[in-house]
Amino acid sequence: MPQWPWHIRGAIHCGAHGTKRLQTMTRNASAVSTSRATGLLLATTGAIAFSGKAIIVKLAYRHGVDAVTLIMYRMLFALPFFVLMAWWASRGQAALLRKDWLGILGLGFSGYYLASYLDFSGLSYISASLERLILYLNPTLVLALAWLMYRRTVKRMQIIGMLVSYSGVLLVFGHEVKLEGGDVALGALLVFLSAVSYAWYLIFSGEMVQRLGSLRLVGLATSVACLLCIAQFVLLRPWSAALVAPPVIWLSVLNATLCTALPVLLVMMAIERIGASVVSQVGMVGPLSTILMGVLILGEPFTVWVAGGTVLVIAGIFVFTRRG
Repeated sequence: MPQWPWHIRGAIHCGAHGTKRLQTMTRNASAVSTSRATGLLLATTGAIAFSGKAIIVKLAYRHGVDAVTLIMYRMLFALPFFVLMAWWASRGQAALLRKDWLGILGLGFSGYYLASYLDFSGLSYISASLERLILYLNPTLVLALAWLMYRRTVKRMQIIGMLVSYSGVLLVFGHEVKLEGGDVALGALLVFLSAVSYAWYLIFSGEMVQRLGSLRLVGLATSVACLLCIAQFVLLRPWSAALVAPPVIWLSVLNATLCTALPVLLVMMAIERIGASVVSQVGMVGPLSTILMGVLILGEPFTVWVAGGTVLVIAGIFVFTRRG
């Protein structure tokens, strides 16, 4: 450096360091922006993949398969992925205690086995669109159960959001009953009970998530559910019932991978980048994608009643989660 006066040399030196700091800050901001964009993409893809489950189930029902057999195939093909997930997350972790295994068995039964079976059964009676709208009420059920069990405070805006959402479901339900008949009531009840079962899982999984970690708990609980679904088929159906049309096998593989194992990983990766709250908001694309796929793939009618009900459900849940 030329022999400039000391104050000029100092200014040049500080300017060089300031430039480096600015470059570092720019790189960090760019990395944060990229991570957020990646998280939003992962959350959106996961929500759409989850919503495709109902479409695949409805397509499989066209080949004469029942809920017990269909869910058995789905869980049979998904089991290796969840066992691998549980093994990966358990590396270097403390051994599970007896109370941990009991908790995993209970959560696997309620959150994945029972909820999945009731959902699959209900889909044989109602449209994919109505099914997705009912399941989307899950946050309201979690709050209702938390209020019953722990007297958790419910805010006024949350109540308003719940009323708006349930009015949307009732709008679509009433229209579908008029078109399809009384079996719609049974299907809607089964799917609603599925949402209640999963809400129980969410209520009781909080402590175990803190202790075991979300990936490990999900891997173990879903593995338990897979085994229960397979055992259910073995107990309730003859082995000949496993002989199904080839499209059912391929649809089950697609359901197990694209709509079950993959979305779990995508959503968890998204939560790491943008947080659970934002992921929950992004999940609003789920009902919309289900309705769109139902119209394009299944040929389900898109009426003003379905559109109005969907708007009410999404608006109500948005208000509910924003005030939660």
